[in-house]
Amino acid sequence: MTTQEITPELILNAYASGIFPMADSRTDNDMFWVDPPERGILPLDSFHVSRSLKKAVRHDIFDVTANKAFQQVVESCAQSYKDREQTWISKTIEELYCELHRYGFAHSIECWLNGKLVGGLYGVSLQGAFFGESMFHIEPNASKVALVHLVARLKFGGFELLDTQFGTEHLAQFGVIEIPRKEYRTRLDKALANSDASFSTLQPDVAGERALQLITQIS
Repeated sequence: MTTQEITPELILNAYASGIFPMADSRTDNDMFWVDPPERGILPLDSFHVSRSLKKAVRHDIFDVTANKAFQQVVESCAQSYKDREQTWISKTIEELYCELHRYGFAHSIECWLNGKLVGGLYGVSLQGAFFGESMFHIEPNASKVALVHLVARLKFGGFELLDTQFGTEHLAQFGVIEIPRKEYRTRLDKALANSDASFSTLQPDVAGERALQLITQIS
């Protein structure tokens, strides 16, 4: 599908239908829709935080913020790294998601160290569902800490579904599972019926101890 045919509204409708867009490379102007037979989700009530990660979160190694540097996070997620030479985040996708951010549907979590962005993630919220898109780190544990803060924010905000698109060995350590497409659609429909969820209910900068409390206290 060409750039001219894609709008932020179309992307939101796609998410609500259970599909999401990707591109073949950073420079590819075209996009295609993905509807995997097995969908990765992170059940919010069974999110697993290792002892070492709890320590990193609790000690506030990073300054963690929300929606402070959305485009910078997307650009960082699109960079090539030694373990990932190609990216599906094209310039077109970056521009569209920045538009979604301006409309209030796309959000980021940032981790800062001495004023420098060293990790983070971004995704799309729609009613009670959050669709995680990508994460990055240039300091150990930075993206993991961002994920902890995301889950805390989603639980506090009343979300029901955290969609990770695919299940990977890396994500499995946090409790990510894969479920059949039919079951995913059922969970998605339930989450979309929740109009009370809000990404912004929690303040934009939360201490690590508070984030851990929210994960364990809210069910």
